[in-house]
Amino acid sequence: MLSVVEYRRALHRIPELDDRLPETCAYVRSALASFELEAFSPIPSSVCAFLDAGKPETAAFRADMDALPIEEATGLAFSSGNTGAMHACGHDGNTAMALALAEYAASHREALPRNVLFLFQPSEETTGGAERLCETGILEQYHAARVFAMHLWPKLEQGRVYCRPGPIMARSNEVTVTLTGKSVHIGKAEEGIDALAAGAEYLRRAYAMAGTLPGEEPVVLRFGKMVSGTVRNAVSGKTVLEGSLRTFRDETQVLCRQGLERIGREIASETGCGVKVYLNEGYPAVWNHEGLYETVRSGLGEAAPLPLEAPTLTAEDFSFYQRRVPGLFFLLGVGGTPELHSPEFCFDDETVLPKGVEFLKRLLLLA
Repeated sequence: MLSVVEYRRALHRIPELDDRLPETCAYVRSALASFELEAFSPIPSSVCAFLDAGKPETAAFRADMDALPIEEATGLAFSSGNTGAMHACGHDGNTAMALALAEYAASHREALPRNVLFLFQPSEETTGGAERLCETGILEQYHAARVFAMHLWPKLEQGRVYCRPGPIMARSNEVTVTLTGKSVHIGKAEEGIDALAAGAEYLRRAYAMAGTLPGEEPVVLRFGKMVSGTVRNAVSGKTVLEGSLRTFRDETQVLCRQGLERIGREIASETGCGVKVYLNEGYPAVWNHEGLYETVRSGLGEAAPLPLEAPTLTAEDFSFYQRRVPGLFFLLGVGGTPELHSPEFCFDDETVLPKGVEFLKRLLLLA
C-alpha cells in the first residue's frame, strides 16, 4: 500500500478541473479497489465507497478532488503534468488523507463504531458538486449520522488541526448590477443618461449600506470589476458592476439582498437609468454542529482540535452536507506557505499529511 504522501504526489501530477476528472477518478477507484472497497458514482466524476461494519449508523468523510485553472510555478519534482491546471487549493492533500483513512478503515473493520461512507466529489471550486451529490439521497440511503471534512490551511500552525462550533466559513453570493442609460456625445451630455455616474453612486451607497448591517459575524461586500462606456468623449450608456457578498446568517444575507435591490430602485428613480440587481444562489455558510463539536472535543481529549478564534470569509460547498446531517469542517495547518489559489502554493506534505491522517483515525474510532 502507498503512503499518504505518495497518494498526494501522484494526485498532484494529474490535476483536473470542475467535473472533468477522468484521471483523478480512475486513480481514486484503483486505490479503493486495492483496499477491497467497491466504488460507485452517484453523480458524474464522483467516487464513493461504503464500508459496512454492521452498525446502524454511518460516519461520512468528504474529500474534494478538483483542481484550479492555474499554471503551476512551484518547481516541485512532482509538479502538474496537465498544462493550465494545478492543485493550488490543496485538494490533492485532502483526497490523499481520505484515501489513507479508507485504507485504515478497511483493515480495522471490526473496531469501527460505525459504518463508513467515503465521498470523493467534483466541482467544489465551481458549481458545487456537494449539492448534486446530496440530491441523490446518498446520506439518507446509507444512514449517515455525521459528516466530516478536512482542508489544508495556510497561516495555521503546521500539522495542527483547528475547528470551531457554529460558523467557520461564509455564505457566498456573486453580485451583478447592470445599469442602462443613454449614450450621447459629451458635448450634448444633458441629453444623455450617464450610466457611469449612476454606477459610481450605486457603488458608494452599497458600501455604505454594508457598513451599517447589524450582527456579530462579519459581512463583506466588495465589487472587483466595473465596466462602463465605450469611448472617452461619450456619455456611458451601460455600466456593469461585478462583486461578491459574504455573510454567515441567512437573515443577514436577506437584509443585504433587500438593501442592494432598494439602492437599485433609488438610483433608477433619481437618474433615469434602468437598474437590474442579480445575486446568484452561491454556497450556504459552513456551520459546524455545536453538539457534534462538543462530542468530538470531549471525546478526543488532548487530541482534540485547537479552537479557531474567528470564522473565515472564504466559502466551501461542504455546507450542503451540513444542511442534511450534523457535520464538522476541520482546518489542517500548513504553516507559512503561499496562500491557497496561488501558483506557488506548496507545503511540507511529509510533516503535515501524516498528522492529519492520525487525527482522522481518532475521529473514525470515536464512539
